[in-house]
Amino acid sequence: MVEDRKFWVLCAVSSVRNRLPLAVIVLGLTSLFTDIGTEMIFPLLPAFILTLGGGAAFLGVVEGVADATSSLLKLGTGLYADRLPRKKPLVVAGYALASLVRPFVALATRPWHVLVVRVSDRVGKGVRSSPRDLLIAAAAPAGEAGRAFGVHQAMDHAGAMIGPLVATLLLAQGWSLRAVFWAAAVPGILATLCVMSVREPAPAGADSAAAPLRQPTSTEQESVGAPPVERLSPRLKSYLWILLLFALGNSSDAFLLLRAHELGVRTALLPLLWTAFHVVKFGSAYYGGRYSDRVPRARLIIAGWVVYAFTYLGFGMARAPLHAWLCFLLYGFYFGLTEPVEKALLKDIAPTAARGKAYGYYNFIIGISAIPASLLTGMLWQRFGASAALSVGAALAASASVLIALWSRRNWTVVSD
Repeated sequence: MVEDRKFWVLCAVSSVRNRLPLAVIVLGLTSLFTDIGTEMIFPLLPAFILTLGGGAAFLGVVEGVADATSSLLKLGTGLYADRLPRKKPLVVAGYALASLVRPFVALATRPWHVLVVRVSDRVGKGVRSSPRDLLIAAAAPAGEAGRAFGVHQAMDHAGAMIGPLVATLLLAQGWSLRAVFWAAAVPGILATLCVMSVREPAPAGADSAAAPLRQPTSTEQESVGAPPVERLSPRLKSYLWILLLFALGNSSDAFLLLRAHELGVRTALLPLLWTAFHVVKFGSAYYGGRYSDRVPRARLIIAGWVVYAFTYLGFGMARAPLHAWLCFLLYGFYFGLTEPVEKALLKDIAPTAARGKAYGYYNFIIGISAIPASLLTGMLWQRFGASAALSVGAALAASASVLIALWSRRNWTVVSD
């Protein structure tokens, strides 16, 4: 018992001594407040659209157009950010735009008003995402990119936990939907103030001095004193293609909520299930990102994709509400093993001058593939049932796991700082 206490005391001391840079922490707080505001509104949108005369089909149009717009902008701003000496203005603009327009859904009197607000909100997300990942990668201490992205993802999931609870509390106090939407402006303002206070890390090769001595690659030699690298390496391209294969089987989590409802989870308990899911995502994102700095990152991604495959198979074979709860909790671990780790691995293999382009393609692939993935799952679900549809997602995850295992065995040269 005494030794256990000593171990945890040493862990706490180590954590204090090895604090992440302030820029990473403040960007995490920015995401925390942003997600509180977003999740105060998002779970209520379907019911609100119905009151305006819209239906499920219109809701699908809203989310499809919003996600497509966001994905395209993530790619564009990622490419553009490589040419900018400072990335912070794009990040501030993205968060400020979303925070400004999001509460105006309270003024909507027609379904298309919601579409305009939602798309404008996602424009802000598209503008900020890739440059923000660049800031986190640049601010992360050498060898701690996984921890930095893990902290950011954990804060993001914490906001996703708090937002619905705040909205539920306000509604329980007798607030109207429109009043709750206006209240979402408060965390939006806090998010904007946080991101405006971020001090952007120095752009030039300060981090390269901290890197272990090695022979520079030909790509790096060409990039010294030259314009930003325009071409992505074969290793990076193959990594992105594998991510695309996995993403094509990664459909909307709304299908899993639908499956939980089919299994007997009452509608009133779905928000609680969703909150419990985000609690697991919060913890696993922090510890998964941190652990990835100590082991080969590809191993954790493989583990995460295997968890994903078994979870989807479990949802397909489930027969009781308890099974849905267990599957959702297990599913939360997949995010911690993949989300921060994939971004940290991208920093490892992308040259600094092409990092914005790399994050742009990464965010674009993850975002845009959600559309065909969800369409495929929906069609299979309708024609063959939930088990068949979810089994396809599991099969694509398993295939991607095999490919990234083969990819990681190649004798690639790391080009990161």
